[in-house]
Amino acid sequence: MARKSSFLNDLAKAARAAERARKADLRRQEKARREAERARNEYLRAVEKQRVANEKERKQLYLEMQEALTSEKNENLQNELASLESLLSDALSEDNHIDFESLKTVSELPTFQPGALAKPYERPKLRPTQELDFFQKLNPFARGQYKREAERNLEEYNKAIEKHETKEIQRKQAMDDYREKYYERRKLKQAEIDEQHQEIDDFKKRYSEADSEGVAEYCTLVLESSDYPDDFPQTVKVAYVPESKQLVIEYDLPKIDVIPEDQSYTYVKNKDEIRSKAMPVSQRKALYGSIISQIALRTLHEIFDADRANHVDTIVFNGYVDSIDLATGQEIRPCLVTVRTTRDQFKELDLEKVDPTLCLKGLNASVSRKPEELAPVRPVLEFSMVDPRFVEEADVLSELDNRQNLMELTPFEFENLITNLFQKMGLETRQTQSSRDGGVDCVAYDPRPIFGGKVVIQAKRYKGTVGVSAVRDLFGTLQNEGASKGILVTTSGYGKAAFDFASGKPIELLDGGNLLHLLAEHAGLEAKIVPPEDWRDPKPDVPES
Repeated sequence: MARKSSFLNDLAKAARAAERARKADLRRQEKARREAERARNEYLRAVEKQRVANEKERKQLYLEMQEALTSEKNENLQNELASLESLLSDALSEDNHIDFESLKTVSELPTFQPGALAKPYERPKLRPTQELDFFQKLNPFARGQYKREAERNLEEYNKAIEKHETKEIQRKQAMDDYREKYYERRKLKQAEIDEQHQEIDDFKKRYSEADSEGVAEYCTLVLESSDYPDDFPQTVKVAYVPESKQLVIEYDLPKIDVIPEDQSYTYVKNKDEIRSKAMPVSQRKALYGSIISQIALRTLHEIFDADRANHVDTIVFNGYVDSIDLATGQEIRPCLVTVRTTRDQFKELDLEKVDPTLCLKGLNASVSRKPEELAPVRPVLEFSMVDPRFVEEADVLSELDNRQNLMELTPFEFENLITNLFQKMGLETRQTQSSRDGGVDCVAYDPRPIFGGKVVIQAKRYKGTVGVSAVRDLFGTLQNEGASKGILVTTSGYGKAAFDFASGKPIELLDGGNLLHLLAEHAGLEAKIVPPEDWRDPKPDVPES
């Protein structure tokens, strides 16, 4: 019985020990699970912390990128506006003179490179026959073998020589062909270079001799070489009148579109967008007016600076804009600025310090009051009235030999012609007694209200340049007659002093080109001006100065 009780106790103890072991194992498992859960949570917290840090860093980098982009846009905008505001000042330090030699093509002539053709083929060599020794020479068989081998080597050598000579003949022929083609290429290239250099020399000669086309071409090249922003049209037409040393420029101006509409940029963080601030309309209009004035002054400066031969005494600048009339949909080309100035008058200006708009006003220029609306002004002198190409075209169309030569008219006929011309132009004319130099004095009346009034017209049939004394005479007549305007017409041209005296006065000077244009446009008369070789202009009553 006691043994049974002890056995049961042992079983109970074993069961309790097993239970304790099981529970201990469960505790270890739970502890391990908690440790794993804690480690997992710490890992997730670390990952989330890193994600938050990365997101914060990403947002910061994005913010910095947007702010940098905004700063870059502002910097580019300010640079663009600064370049528009300094169109004149930026050009003052440039050397506008064109060295004719620099226009010549610098091109190397092709080099003689025949390559492998210049190297002769290597001449074949006779393969030596192995010499017999003393005992071999005593052997008839060896001697025969030696002889046959020597003959075979000689035969192969002769064939190789024949082949070599054929290849050499072909090489030399190819060399001769290459040499002939090379010299032909060199000759053609040299002729091309010589022709281009001769063109430049002819160009230089025409400019040096003050040829009208030569001077116009040189001045055109100067203006086309001027460095403007890419969106500026920079198209120009130039005509030169040697008699009066006057250059007439028709220049294409940019539209107001070249001015940015934005004044600045700001990055709005909460909207994540770059917003622009519009430039005030008044500021944009003022800048456009300044641009037009700067281009006019810059063009005058570039021509006077580049013309080191002093062929140009007077410049007429007319600035136009090609656009569309939004009211009609038709193409229009209004003149927005026109000015005439002389070299002496212009060199008195300090362009580094002037206000472009006020400077043009001081030069008695006409500038559009509303250039942004393309309000036109009347050109000082129409380009078509002096452009030699205009006359040449009329010559072809009207058969030059059949046109009326104004220099062959009698003084009375010339007086009537001028009188009739201004009648056709809408003036009420009264012809006066002819002056002794064959010209005509005509008193006319412009019937238009406000702009009209009494007009004194004088004409000079001259071959040479009309001097300042004729302009002084006209001004005196204008004052004596109490007229509102004076017009001087000549078959030739005017000197710088004449333009200087007329500047700022109610006097208009029309040269031979103007006269031919007005006759064609208003009277339908295709005329020409060809003075006889023995023509002598009358001496002026007042000495020139």
